[in-house]
Amino acid sequence: MRIDFHYGPQPALQTDRNVSQGNPALGGSSQKTEPEQDQAEISAAHVQVQALAAQASQLPEVREARVQSLRQAISDGQYRADPEKVAGSLLSHMISCLSA
Repeated sequence: MRIDFHYGPQPALQTDRNVSQGNPALGGSSQKTEPEQDQAEISAAHVQVQALAAQASQLPEVREARVQSLRQAISDGQYRADPEKVAGSLLSHMISCLSA
């Protein structure tokens, strides 16, 4: 949700609780009035959000080909992870998380 700071002020609602609209003894009128309609104004940003959501829904969630090739290599016993490369990647990731 985005707040629009350029939107003008809203008229104040009557909040005098001593006046009851339906009770003339409390200073109100005996006529019933219709409550005002609630209104909402949505910015044009929703169009951009919808476009981005449509683009994201077209992206593959998982790189299936890569996952399948790694599964096959693991099941065949051909997958070898380099411990130094794994440790270096973990440290790099941890450092980037700390500095963010």
